[in-house]
Amino acid sequence: MALWRSFVGRKALMAATGLVLFVYVLAHMAGNLQAFEGAARLDRYAEELHALPVLLWAVRAILLVAVGVHVAAGVDLWAFRRRARPVEYRDWRPAGSTPASRTMAWTGLLVLGFVVYHLLDLTFGVANPDFRTGEVFHNVLASFGRVAAVAFYVAAMVGLGFHLWHGLYSASQSLGVGGRALSPGIRRTAAALATLVALGFAAVPLAVLLGVIG
Repeated sequence: MALWRSFVGRKALMAATGLVLFVYVLAHMAGNLQAFEGAARLDRYAEELHALPVLLWAVRAILLVAVGVHVAAGVDLWAFRRRARPVEYRDWRPAGSTPASRTMAWTGLLVLGFVVYHLLDLTFGVANPDFRTGEVFHNVLASFGRVAAVAFYVAAMVGLGFHLWHGLYSASQSLGVGGRALSPGIRRTAAALATLVALGFAAVPLAVLLGVIG
């Protein structure tokens, strides 16, 4: 609560929770890519995740808290900036900012909406046209056999890439990592990691739609 009461503290909380979520995203991407090894490997991976329910629910609890704090801090900081400048510039031209930094709020909303849909699709099966409990590979094929689902998935991954591009760089600044000399390198690394994640996640739905996986 002491951190939350200050602007700098909220930025630090947002950065820390963002890094927690980024680590999860990397692990989730690595798990997803096992779809290229076939049904047996992906279904076994899913079974292994559920082998230790206590650990699984502990991770879910950590992620839920991280998402809650990250979203709340993001909304609060956005509102703070809006209050600081209630009137928009009449003739504004971006200087020194990236497309990723200028679209953080929108890409954040896109990713949040996608997470809800993704859970309904491949976890709860509500949005999946042929959901079968425990058959992860089959559910992936059923979902990504639809052009609209793949288009939304890929668009969300582009949004995630943009969000990570600025988010990783901004997190390093908020947590005091690096200085002016390291800043360009950190920005390039953030862009590279964001691109890797976006391509890694988009690879599976595109491969299913194109018949590479099936």
